[in-house]
Amino acid sequence: MDEAQQKQIRNVGIFAHVDAGKTTTTEHILYESGRIRTLGSVDDGTTLTDWLDVERERGISVRAAVTRFFRNGVQVNLVDTPGHVDFLSEVERSLRVMDGAVLIVSAVEGVRAQTELIWQALRDLRIPTIFYVNKLDRVGADPMRAIKSIRRLLSNGAIPLQAPIGADENFTGSANLLREDTSGLPSGAELYLNLLVETVAERDEELLERYIEKGHLTRAELLPQLEDGIFRSELFPVLFGASNRGIGIPDLMDAILRWLPGPVGDSEAPVAGIVFKLERDPDMGRVAYVRLYNGTLRNREIVHNVTQDIREKVTQIRKIDARKSEDVGILQAGDLAAVFGLSRARIGDIFGSAAGIPGERKLAVPLLTVQVRWRSEADYPKVVAAFQELADEDPLLDLQWQQEDRELHLKVMGPIQIEVLASVLKSRFGLDVDFDPPSVIYKETPTRAGEGFVSYTMPKPCWAILRFRIEPGERGSGLQYSSMARPERLLESYQNEVARRVPEALRQGLRGWEVTDLKVTLVEGEHHVWHTHPLDFVVATPMGIMNGLANTGTTLLEPLLHFRLSVPEEFGGKVMNELVIMRGEFDSPWIRSGRLEIEGLLPVATSLDFPARLGSMTKGRGILSTTFACYRECPTDVSVDRKRQGINPLDQAKYILSVRNAL
Repeated sequence: MDEAQQKQIRNVGIFAHVDAGKTTTTEHILYESGRIRTLGSVDDGTTLTDWLDVERERGISVRAAVTRFFRNGVQVNLVDTPGHVDFLSEVERSLRVMDGAVLIVSAVEGVRAQTELIWQALRDLRIPTIFYVNKLDRVGADPMRAIKSIRRLLSNGAIPLQAPIGADENFTGSANLLREDTSGLPSGAELYLNLLVETVAERDEELLERYIEKGHLTRAELLPQLEDGIFRSELFPVLFGASNRGIGIPDLMDAILRWLPGPVGDSEAPVAGIVFKLERDPDMGRVAYVRLYNGTLRNREIVHNVTQDIREKVTQIRKIDARKSEDVGILQAGDLAAVFGLSRARIGDIFGSAAGIPGERKLAVPLLTVQVRWRSEADYPKVVAAFQELADEDPLLDLQWQQEDRELHLKVMGPIQIEVLASVLKSRFGLDVDFDPPSVIYKETPTRAGEGFVSYTMPKPCWAILRFRIEPGERGSGLQYSSMARPERLLESYQNEVARRVPEALRQGLRGWEVTDLKVTLVEGEHHVWHTHPLDFVVATPMGIMNGLANTGTTLLEPLLHFRLSVPEEFGGKVMNELVIMRGEFDSPWIRSGRLEIEGLLPVATSLDFPARLGSMTKGRGILSTTFACYRECPTDVSVDRKRQGINPLDQAKYILSVRNAL
């Protein structure tokens, strides 16, 4: 695909907080483009992109849906992402393969916590973005307030390219601020025009002087700086609409073509692509959605999965819109499609070469764990197989299957995800399961510096001697590993085996939780020229690490949420008292439009049922939004241990027998 062809493609993600109108916007775009003949409804469960049973029943998106439309000869690959925080992992994976984004903000609620989270990720990845202020036909809609909240909380580079005409039920559309003659703009449009002109003029001293002298700028004067700012991701167009009535949709479609970039890549170069989504087809098996950055893929070609170092054969390449599909047989650089035949592919796998593939931005952090219960013993193997398939599609579930205890544990984002998992198990696999109440995922970190030592020389044949230095790290730093061992005493191949096993050894600390925020240094090691086998270091590493943790001790860490809370002023005292009881931390609240606004931190453990209690405390008028903040030391009176899986390496004799299958 040459440069001219790539200009005829856009890869665009639609992002927003829950209920801002992403799926409705997508549905009207598809209708306006002629891709669908009749409009579906989120409330009725008839939209094209929400096709899973659970999405139709609940009226929410739980999976990113890939669709496409054509406008003015340009193909736009559109990804409609979930808005609920419980399905943030789908947003995370979609971000990685997008060239442009539409970020939807409700004109009633304004910027919400998840909007800020997505915005930060878009900026980290430098993805050009259009703001679309939706729901201007709703009671309480305030377009200027929405723009101010975008500029205050997200970016002061947000600039209106339109001025809304009317509001609430009187909203009829928007006037273009970039037209040559601005004399005929509707009343109130001057505020929006001034905001546009001033923001653009501030980018260039000469332009600013001209604006101050004349009091206005022509379209020809504005356009070069405007285009430069947008394409550099320093300015961000703001458009207005009411998607449920189709108002503003054509303008948004034109803006996607005008202001968002096409992909770059070389179809003649070696293949470089990434799997960003997995599904399962009842007839064809695993479906891998691939974004291709370079090269060309065709049916029946063999591709190299560099992540797993395996080769697989492409059997079909299809363009899929929900349940409709079209066999295209070829995928070229810059495009994305569903690829069949990659039966062992996993999300995040890179094919061909990693050259030109952007890094990922982690958003989703599961903070809860649940145990799965099956109704009948006959269902046990089916439930395990079903969850293994679901974990392939969403790796953050981090399935932990404890065969010895016949237990199945998952990591989850929240209660809605748990309900959705139960629904998917029933509709897709015909299985009834229950979940224990969710428990918080704690972590451990070394309390002080210390050493761990292991001398694994019995029962022969074996020989692995290791000495580790373990030190506390900065909060949020994770694991930092290094080796000082001399190669003549411990071969590099053995050192590499130790490096691979250290993260596994830290999955369970003294209290049974993952150990994080630490520096581990292999100070010295020793192998034997006759007695050592590489597997000896698989056995020895956990024993040396656990010996070190026993010497350093561990401190329990708990997850905290950043919260933003808005309640009517009369409920402020009751709510603040509740926050104090939950060990919440917050700055002085402020009053805005008769509502008390509070921001701060809340422990996950004490606030699991707070959203439900807030509703009853405020008669449904409280608005709470939360995002993961950090892990921090627990108070000294909090002690939570987790049941250990397998034999503890601190019991070295029993552990060695267990690893050698001699128990």
